[in-house]
Amino acid sequence: MMSTPVMQVSGIGKTYAAPVLAGVDLTLFAGEVLALTGENGAGKSTLSKIIGGLETPTHGTMTFNGAPFAPGSRSKAEALGVRMVMQELNLLPTLTIAENLFFNQLPSTGLGWISRKRLRQAAVAAMARVGLDTLDPDTPVAALGIGHQQMVEIARNLIGDCRVLILDEPTAMLTGREVELLFEQVERLKRDGVSIIYISHRLEELARISNRIAVLRDGKLVSVGPIAEYTTDRLVTLMVGRDIGDRIDLGERDIGAPMFRVEHMTRGDVVKDVSFEVRRGEIFGISGLIGSGRTELLRLIFGADRKDAGTVAIGTPPQPRTIRSPVDAVRQGIALITEDRKGEGLLLTQPVASNLSLSNFEKVSRFGMVDGGLEQALSKRQIDAMSVRCSGPAQPVGELSGGNQQKVVIGRWLERDCDVMLFDEPTRGIDVGAKFDIYALLGAQARAGKALVVVSSDMRELMLICDRIAVMSAGKLVRTFARGEWTQDSLLAAAFSGYDKETAGETTAETAAHAVPATHATAQNTEDAHDARAASRGAQPTRDTP
Repeated sequence: MMSTPVMQVSGIGKTYAAPVLAGVDLTLFAGEVLALTGENGAGKSTLSKIIGGLETPTHGTMTFNGAPFAPGSRSKAEALGVRMVMQELNLLPTLTIAENLFFNQLPSTGLGWISRKRLRQAAVAAMARVGLDTLDPDTPVAALGIGHQQMVEIARNLIGDCRVLILDEPTAMLTGREVELLFEQVERLKRDGVSIIYISHRLEELARISNRIAVLRDGKLVSVGPIAEYTTDRLVTLMVGRDIGDRIDLGERDIGAPMFRVEHMTRGDVVKDVSFEVRRGEIFGISGLIGSGRTELLRLIFGADRKDAGTVAIGTPPQPRTIRSPVDAVRQGIALITEDRKGEGLLLTQPVASNLSLSNFEKVSRFGMVDGGLEQALSKRQIDAMSVRCSGPAQPVGELSGGNQQKVVIGRWLERDCDVMLFDEPTRGIDVGAKFDIYALLGAQARAGKALVVVSSDMRELMLICDRIAVMSAGKLVRTFARGEWTQDSLLAAAFSGYDKETAGETTAETAAHAVPATHATAQNTEDAHDARAASRGAQPTRDTP
């Protein structure tokens, strides 16, 4: 079936401060989906950027349709039909959907003016291909939720003659409904003979969507073959180089008295009169659908958004604290590990050392000036403690893999030694091995007597690591489960309980039919409600993302 090689990669290697790819050989056939997986830092993104023209290999060659292929730039690769949808969206938020879709080929009236009619018609057709036909093409991209922005980016890359499409973690920010639309487009593209390189950490997706799989570890290709020959356990072992069980041992913990309490936290219809408490040494999970108010709740606690009502108490016993801003929260011993590490958690162009010293200036400064020696010592301490894979403290943090970037964010707050730690999607977009490293860090902090609150869209993750799980629905905290009380069905039922019965029933059926994690599906009204809130916030909406 896959007898025609479209692209061949031979001996491709890439070296920055150290080698990140070494002698990779791959063949891509017409009309196939080749899954590419591996731990963060394994070289997946570097290899895809070389194919997509964003990076130049240090050594090795490529051919495309039998001819030498060395594009040298993304635009040259796209002109040949090689397109790439990256994790970082390449959209202009102040422009409309239509203008973003056809930015490089805006239709003209012939008099130097843009033909709005033709632009709108073309945009409607392009949007319909990825299920965005319900949106107005004149909507500014900034008013969209992250999931819809991702679908706009995918639609942009499908315009024109696309022969090879690289999808880098395409479903990380999509709802269950959007994932299904994407998979439908992937099947259509396969039928049209388009070759797809599909990068993902979601192993259940790879089994469903791909023909073959290639596994990278430490920059080397360690296995490639038909997807049917790989079990999840085998893939995980190949990715991390060791066996990982399905149980997490967070160590012996002494869960003590309450030390963190939230009472009557409210902000409009987003968060409605939420109260809960967390005990010393406890991992307290918060589950819910997209738009249920999980992220917004953490932002209110941290002082990042203005609340209408509510109090926060810390200590043993908990005492009320005044928190009007993130500065107040940090002073009171609260840390927030944001879901958007690149947009809100890191200074991507700055060194690892500078990012680790953020929030810790009193430890690295003298007389108001940063002491380079103190900063280096702090950064080396956390790099070692967190096992951050980098060339050193001076490496720009934007060059690190997603999992190592997350370790830098967490390491900064561990250095701060806060008593209360709020984790918003701590393992989103990172690989299996890095997830287990994060779980171990959570366990260590709990054993040290911290109070941990973990928001996650991965229900199975919460069931694995949490002592209790609270469920939010339509802005309300509707139920709290102790370990041993919950099931995936009971958590899902609670998540839908705040929405109307008709919509909840429809979405539950969709979730069951597609066998995706429960919180990867959501009702359309919650998606629309969230996008409306995002629009009211401005160009950088915060959202709960699966």
